[in-house]
Amino acid sequence: MKAKKWLSMLCIATMTTLLFAGCGNNTTNTESQNTVENETQEAEATEEPTADADTTEATEATAPEESTEATSSEIKSTGPNGETAVLATELSLTDEEIAQIQEGNYTAAISFHYGGNDWSSAQQKGLEDTFKKLGIEITAITDANFSAEKQVSDLETIMAKKPDILVSIPTDATSTANAYQRVADSGTKIVFMDNVPSGFSAGENYVSCVSADNYGNGLIAADLIGEALGGKGKIGIIYYDVDFFVTNQRLEAFEKEMAEKYPEIEVVSKMGFQDENGCDVVADAMITQNPNIEAMFVHWDIPCEGALSALRAAGRDDILLSTIDLGNNIAKEIAEGNVLGLGAQLPYDQGVAEATLAAYALLGKETPAYVAVPAKRVEKSNLLEAYQDVYHTEVPDAIKNAMTK
Repeated sequence: MKAKKWLSMLCIATMTTLLFAGCGNNTTNTESQNTVENETQEAEATEEPTADADTTEATEATAPEESTEATSSEIKSTGPNGETAVLATELSLTDEEIAQIQEGNYTAAISFHYGGNDWSSAQQKGLEDTFKKLGIEITAITDANFSAEKQVSDLETIMAKKPDILVSIPTDATSTANAYQRVADSGTKIVFMDNVPSGFSAGENYVSCVSADNYGNGLIAADLIGEALGGKGKIGIIYYDVDFFVTNQRLEAFEKEMAEKYPEIEVVSKMGFQDENGCDVVADAMITQNPNIEAMFVHWDIPCEGALSALRAAGRDDILLSTIDLGNNIAKEIAEGNVLGLGAQLPYDQGVAEATLAAYALLGKETPAYVAVPAKRVEKSNLLEAYQDVYHTEVPDAIKNAMTK
């Protein structure tokens, strides 16, 4: 789940994903997937001038645009094997390399751990847009629905199509490892999202892993609560009770930030879940057992929706909430003032980076072991701008209208 470490000191982008842990809103998946458009994608001008419009378009899709809002020092996460992150903005392809890929008639497949959310939809859109511009045909997109057994079956189906590239996020790092190794042994080049199978090393079993700065997002979620409480109070944590790399990083960061930066804030309850749709029950139990709780951190947006539902049913709208991942429903709740804010991933940018790394592998270019896009703090004050950075599309009217309530 080793290649040499890379280090970047360049400015990175904060453009417009959601791990798993994966994250987002089930009910708005179709709308998000249909509306996410690549209207603002621009590449840093490091390539040679393009020869024609088609080549220019492809070049622009190979890296997120640069911004002055963040620097490499802001990437707090390390890779699955402790690798230092290379910024997604450092990835680029020359016009000649793009033309070479376009002439190769390559194919790709995508295997999600779970596809029914805004994070997956945005990441898929980034992959589709970039593969299209590189002339790479997507022959399969699968959704394991959080089932390791189904994902193993999905990988067998994908192998029968003999794709040149697989972009995937393992549902379970251990139980899917053998299936992914069979894919690698077949000659397919693998780029992972967020997590890698147990025992895998970059450059040996797979090309690279691309992730958001999940550690940084955990810090943001902690600061939102710490600042809102003025550094004092009692809080609860609702966390994903499964060993998964990116959610582990989020929780570690949140707890460390609370302990070190806000020592007068006490975590009075910590409850785990495995079903993201059952967090209303978890939240209800937490506040029943600990009525003095003033705020909660919930691991990502869909579980946070469940917690928010439980708080409303119990008449506890006074409890503050922070989370990670900008799903459409949570964006609306932030707009209405019901959620403090969150740390957002940039899933579209992840998809662009993953497709670009796949092109690196096809060209035989050296690839970094771990690539990251930055964490983004989102609250009501910057919600509309942040939404566009995350999804690369206009903000839905429902969210805009909620800002005025």
